[in-house]
Amino acid sequence: MDIIERFKKYISVDTKSNEENATCPSTLGQLELGKILVEELKELGIKDAFQDKNGYVYGTLEKNIDKDVPTVGFIAHMDTAPDLDGKCINPQIFTYKGGDIKLNEEYTMKVSDFPILNDLIGMELITTDGTTLLGADDKAGVSEIMDAIQYLVNHPEIKHGDIKIGFTPDEEIGRGADLFDVKGFGADFAYTMDGGPIGELEYENFNAATAIVKIQGKNVHPGSSKNTMINSVKIGMEFESMLPVAQKPEYTENYEGFIHLVDFSGTVEFTEMVYIIRDHDMDKFTNKKEILKAAAQYLNTKYIDAIKLEITDSYFNMKEKIMSKMHIVELAKKSMEDIGIVPNIVPIRGGTDGAKLSFMGLPTPNIFAGGMNFHGRYEFIPIEWMRKASELIVKIAENNAK
Repeated sequence: MDIIERFKKYISVDTKSNEENATCPSTLGQLELGKILVEELKELGIKDAFQDKNGYVYGTLEKNIDKDVPTVGFIAHMDTAPDLDGKCINPQIFTYKGGDIKLNEEYTMKVSDFPILNDLIGMELITTDGTTLLGADDKAGVSEIMDAIQYLVNHPEIKHGDIKIGFTPDEEIGRGADLFDVKGFGADFAYTMDGGPIGELEYENFNAATAIVKIQGKNVHPGSSKNTMINSVKIGMEFESMLPVAQKPEYTENYEGFIHLVDFSGTVEFTEMVYIIRDHDMDKFTNKKEILKAAAQYLNTKYIDAIKLEITDSYFNMKEKIMSKMHIVELAKKSMEDIGIVPNIVPIRGGTDGAKLSFMGLPTPNIFAGGMNFHGRYEFIPIEWMRKASELIVKIAENNAK
């Protein structure tokens, strides 16, 4: 099966994850796609392919050499972001000739908004029809791994060690690695195929935490509320105003972290605010949490313990676990160069399954999958980048066996 046919097949399955559902996987569509992948892996001769009770898919392409070499794994996630409809049944495939791209009567992808399009003239693109996600995040990665395994099965002259295959659920809601069986997976190291443009190679990510601010007010009739009413919404606004403006995501880039208000809901009586905290540097990450604590402490003296602040760490910068194993980054870098890709080593301004997996004992840098504009209707992917990602997986497996 051609990689594009695979991709179209996978994106037609609605695997949008659901943060409100505590089960794993959080949606039935992920189980459905997992079953499809197990069936296809078995058709490729992956005898041990299976889906566990939590929806994770595992398999092994057995080595075709006599000597012992490290076991490498390739991992991608099956779910798509909850932001928009995840069932893409009408992808648009065309050769891009420049200019704005009309997705439908309502939505147009403008070059002024997405200037990278200027670099893609003459390339075949896959876009949405403007009504759904495309699902390149991360069904492009899934497709690339499957395509590479198919190629290696059909070309036994390419020598390789054992290759482990893993497909995870619920990455988009931060749970993708939580129930991953690292010991059972059996790889010495792995790569997530979950990056953006061609050449991306990443082994640094944000340290991440979530902060929930709960504010208790006092609601009385406004006509008789003087010196009595405590408006929790106004306290929430005051809390937000105390945070440094320069540390908001819309003003940051590269290694700059942020404190981001993602939800604010409330009444006079009660307000709840949700923040995400991000920074690559652990000291700066800790400082950002202290900023929130200081704001809460100050307002609690002003409004008599009106605020409860809960901060929960989500994941940490995998760099701490990768630095002693930089040969796996060098393996990916050299393999890119071998097939004509210019490596672009950049920090991830987010997280991947690989971040948690690295702290679970499986060092897992991240490699490009080729998609752009994730989590929205303007998501697209150049077909050439998908094919190069598949070729890269093959080359990594080959170089790892030398």
